[in-house]
Amino acid sequence: MKYVNPPDSFSQERLVPELDEDGSLALVELIPPEPWKVDARAQQEIQPGEVQLTFFAHACMELKVGDKTMFFDPWLTGPAFARGWWLIHEPPADWLDKLSRADLIYISHVHSDHLSYPTLTLLAEKNPDIPIYVGDTAMPVFCKLEQSGVRLNHINVCNFGVWQEINEDLRFMILMDGVHPDMDTCILVDYKGHLILNTVDCTQPNGMRLPKNVDIMMSDFAGGASGFPMAFSGGRYTDEWKAKFIATERKKLLYYKTQVVRDVNPKVYCPFAGYFVEAHPADKYIRDTNTKNSAEQLNALINRYSDHIVPWSPKPGSTLDLALVLDDTVDRSLAIVDPPPGTKIYKDSWDFDSYIDKINESIESEVFAYPDWIPVYYRWAGFRDYNLVLRMIETDDDFQPIEGGYDFLVDFSDLSFPQQRPSREHAYLEIKNRIGVHRQTVLKGLFWDDLYIGFNNRISRNPDTFHFRFWNHMQILLPEQPPDWESFLHEQRMMHDGKPARAVWKPSKKSDSIAGCSVC
Repeated sequence: MKYVNPPDSFSQERLVPELDEDGSLALVELIPPEPWKVDARAQQEIQPGEVQLTFFAHACMELKVGDKTMFFDPWLTGPAFARGWWLIHEPPADWLDKLSRADLIYISHVHSDHLSYPTLTLLAEKNPDIPIYVGDTAMPVFCKLEQSGVRLNHINVCNFGVWQEINEDLRFMILMDGVHPDMDTCILVDYKGHLILNTVDCTQPNGMRLPKNVDIMMSDFAGGASGFPMAFSGGRYTDEWKAKFIATERKKLLYYKTQVVRDVNPKVYCPFAGYFVEAHPADKYIRDTNTKNSAEQLNALINRYSDHIVPWSPKPGSTLDLALVLDDTVDRSLAIVDPPPGTKIYKDSWDFDSYIDKINESIESEVFAYPDWIPVYYRWAGFRDYNLVLRMIETDDDFQPIEGGYDFLVDFSDLSFPQQRPSREHAYLEIKNRIGVHRQTVLKGLFWDDLYIGFNNRISRNPDTFHFRFWNHMQILLPEQPPDWESFLHEQRMMHDGKPARAVWKPSKKSDSIAGCSVC
């Protein structure tokens, strides 16, 4: 068996198979079962008002079923991915009261546009005991809960494909993603035999074995949730090439989602989980370059081929009543109630300073007065024995050199920290990171999603190869607990008589090159 890259594709490093204990190689195809067929329930008649779905923002829906209320993925305030994503929509003004009174919350995965600590901070102040349900992923959804400082007392980790019985009428099960089973999940809700499927961000929800003819289906639609190719430079990565690549990828995504929806054949389809914007002025280039699909585009394409599916492009506060959709004697336009005229739909301010100032507090940490933080951090991260040399550069908001910023090399072949690139043949990766986000990531031991998915870095590489092992490690496999910076500082203070080991290790107070100081 020979590993080859597909024709006209981006090259990727040779994948290394994991052998069994006896040295043999097992080829396994992920084909999940169809657990919803076990103990399947016949549909019962439902009344108007009994099953209602209300859109709040991005991937957040409120589902009222009988006398129970559940929320999906509440990102309702603040940024996601450090400071890279902001909500397009203005959530209903009473969102916190409604969220805190819910009977349960489902959070699909660890990404911060679904697991929103700014939202959960406010929720915990009102109701820290609210039941929250997550899937039993290899990377726990709440793996960084301690670093967040948020107190939540009732987190339930569910096995995949097992009904969670809420009452005699309501149950749900969490399903894995076939492409990212270590982190992504989706949910199937059953109320009186009526099925509601929310595939969230899953690329291949449940390995593409999904229930057919469900009542409601929701999924992502927009694209653009990656630093590639917008944050890349050099070689092929001209603006013209990026625009062509992005247009092609968005079109492919539209047709893929259309096919998935047609296969499931829901009575109602709602595209959601794509309503974000790169709103900060420093990210104007990303916002202009990173074009996205619209919900209306996808719904129009679905209706071209399956005009019996009811499309719903939701506005914040709009509500769908399932019973009215199912009643053929009722005008289906009455099944969806939009917010009253004059309701604010789109955000026009985001309170950048309060959030970014909090991120930038990390710049001042004494840890960075001692250059030995670099080997301590990368040894803690644990990635090595790989022929890659990384140059990491701390920058201002515009990815220009900044006073006190670090500029260093890491050689992952032996986890050394050379002053110059080695003479041997090696892959080279250069990353410029906004200093505040970079230092917060280091201090808290966060995954690198805030840097990469949040558009907080700029990347060049030679050769132009995707290093899956490296990125997978830094985005999924970092230790759950952050480095022991308290012990590090104790040792460094003793070693340097309490004085900084580096004369200039942070921007001066007069610097205006960091967000929160000048552009907001």
